[in-house]
Amino acid sequence: MKKRFYFIAVLPVVALLVGTGFNAKTDYDFSSYSIEKSLYSTEGLELNFDVPTETEFVPVTTRKFNLFLGKSFLGFKEALGFKESRGDYHIVNNYGYMGKYQFSRSTLNMMGLKDTENFLYDARQQEAAFSAYTSFNKWVLRKDIKHYAGKTIGGVKVTESGILAAAHLAGPGNVKKFLRSSGENRFSDANGASIRYYMKKFSGYDTSHIVAKRKHKLVG
Repeated sequence: MKKRFYFIAVLPVVALLVGTGFNAKTDYDFSSYSIEKSLYSTEGLELNFDVPTETEFVPVTTRKFNLFLGKSFLGFKEALGFKESRGDYHIVNNYGYMGKYQFSRSTLNMMGLKDTENFLYDARQQEAAFSAYTSFNKWVLRKDIKHYAGKTIGGVKVTESGILAAAHLAGPGNVKKFLRSSGENRFSDANGASIRYYMKKFSGYDTSHIVAKRKHKLVG
């Protein structure tokens, strides 16, 4: 009986607490919160927008730029590098020719580069090798350039850049033979590229500033 009495006595108190705890009319004081209303104001803003129709819409296009090197020495160098390897510094062909300009190990050794292991991973060394070898070829062929430039041999107009490109392909000795035999003594590499083809393809580039040098040693 006592337990029942206590339960009945406590029940009204619990009901009162629950009722007051969930009173929907409770007022909250927001005076302590400060909101800068100007940050959210739309006063002075144009809120009416016209959306173009499908026919009015003009798509944004990206302009494409092509680097034009023309007949400069840089154009000559990049054109020859592209022909040799598509400009790939790290390639080795089936015959062991290496890098962007496809040097043989024997040619690199001739220029003083004994260790060719890192050659494929050193673009600066490859560019230095090309410059040194081209200067050397110009020195070897200096008299032939002076004598034959402007003439037509083997159906091709001879130019200095064509001679230097052909020398890169076949060596200066074979270019001499081609020129001095009036194009009869021809050379083709393992891929079928010929002196005549290189002289025609790389004709007319400005290689006049290349200094002819007998010394062509590389450090490495």
